[in-house]
Amino acid sequence: MVDTLFSPLTLRGTEIPNRVFVSPMCQYSSPEGLATDWHLVHLGSRAVGGAGLVMSEATAVSPEGRITPQDLGIWTDEQRDALAPIAEFVRSQGSVPAIQLAHAGRKASTRRPWEGGDPIPPEDGGWKVVAPSGPYPRGGDEQPTRSLTTGEIEDVVADFADAAERALEAGFEVAEVHAAHGYLLHEFLSPVANDRDDEYGGSFENRTRLLREVTSAVRSAWPDDKPVFVRISVTDWIDGRESWDVEQSARLAPLLAEAGADLVDVSSGGISPAQEVPYTGPSYQLPYAEVIREHVEETDADIAVASVGGISEPKQAQEIVANGRADAVLMAREFLRSPYWPLHAAHELDEEIEWPVQYRRAKPQ
Repeated sequence: MVDTLFSPLTLRGTEIPNRVFVSPMCQYSSPEGLATDWHLVHLGSRAVGGAGLVMSEATAVSPEGRITPQDLGIWTDEQRDALAPIAEFVRSQGSVPAIQLAHAGRKASTRRPWEGGDPIPPEDGGWKVVAPSGPYPRGGDEQPTRSLTTGEIEDVVADFADAAERALEAGFEVAEVHAAHGYLLHEFLSPVANDRDDEYGGSFENRTRLLREVTSAVRSAWPDDKPVFVRISVTDWIDGRESWDVEQSARLAPLLAEAGADLVDVSSGGISPAQEVPYTGPSYQLPYAEVIREHVEETDADIAVASVGGISEPKQAQEIVANGRADAVLMAREFLRSPYWPLHAAHELDEEIEWPVQYRRAKPQ
């Protein structure tokens, strides 16, 4: 039987009702890392709109792991408790509540995008930024960073595990490890940001070590019947120098499966201002997800693959899933434009989807 966009996807013991997932979208609106009514409405409306899975924005596992001082966090019990009603509401609407666990690494301690996005020095309320190695180039400037010690790397792994435990207590059913977009775990993967000479730098095995350790730690903290996702940047989009690329990403995917991941969420870029992203139109990142999918099939790795990037039309998303190019699609900007996109897409594709009882009088016939 051919899967469709509105076929359920079962990972471990968790059934996701359809293949339309809400991608993490930073809101930069959390005082002291706390979720607010904004997050309840923002995420809850996408669940009302029929998304199979609704994922929180990048949620910091420690104070220094925030991108901005206003990032969502889950390093305290108070933050956990603020997230719990959101997870419960998403579930009550028939969607699967998910959370993305993140550490910003060398891209931390900045102002919000609408405030310019500039680095905030410690004397102005920022904090010292940690990284695998070296400063972070920001155009003509550099943001100073401090290289993590081996002991501090162990603390990072523990922070992710603790965050996963709190996320489970808050009621989330899927945990995603954020290893993309130039943040800490991606920084360890890429030679662009990692020139360490210890067991966390140099070879492919060493550069992937931290992500494999974090994935294993999150898996250990997560129930056997609930899935763990990992988001990766499949390429740095940097030519002419050693960097993270598609071939290494394909090689990584089966290792993530061995570490306990159930789905690899394929994105790209974010490691350096030197990146050159060749936007080629809708679904421009899909070919990279296909490479990963082909490799995991060749190696018999038990891991699903999801695609992102320029996905906005129902027939486009349907073709991706029905032709086996990816197991699911994640959308961000389109959900900002249309929170009820799945309801409209199902009608256009002549698929069945449950409408909220409060809205059924508006369902197209």
